[in-house]
Amino acid sequence: MKCPYCSCDDSKVINSRPSDDGSAIRRRRECLSCARRFTTYERAQLEPLMVVKRAGVRQAFNPDKLLRGLMLASEKRPIPPETLRAFAYSFEDEVGAPEITSNEVGLRAMSFLRPLDDVAYIRFASVYREFDSVEHFLEEIKGLQNDG
Repeated sequence: MKCPYCSCDDSKVINSRPSDDGSAIRRRRECLSCARRFTTYERAQLEPLMVVKRAGVRQAFNPDKLLRGLMLASEKRPIPPETLRAFAYSFEDEVGAPEITSNEVGLRAMSFLRPLDDVAYIRFASVYREFDSVEHFLEEIKGLQNDG
């Protein structure tokens, strides 16, 4: 396992335990070069979830890509990173189908963020829905106010 900080190939496992839902093994590792610690997850992969993009291209679902989007949207917001990580890494198991559209991935992510934090929700929606004007932002904010 490469260290995410220095890219060294040597690390040692400090701690291993099942994840909260038991579908993965969580391992705490320490890099033998820079001594920084990081977490890895080991899980069985049967058939990858395929995401159908808007252009019709299919690609394997990548929970890290979803997590990056969620982390960017919730930067400096009071959402625990563990909550975002749990959603992203359990997403594939929750879908229960071999394929999903990128549109559905975005809608599910927005549904996840909406009750957690309005600002993170708006940030994610602005990228996902490709807001191109202030009016689009205002419409979405008014929708939040009307629902709340």
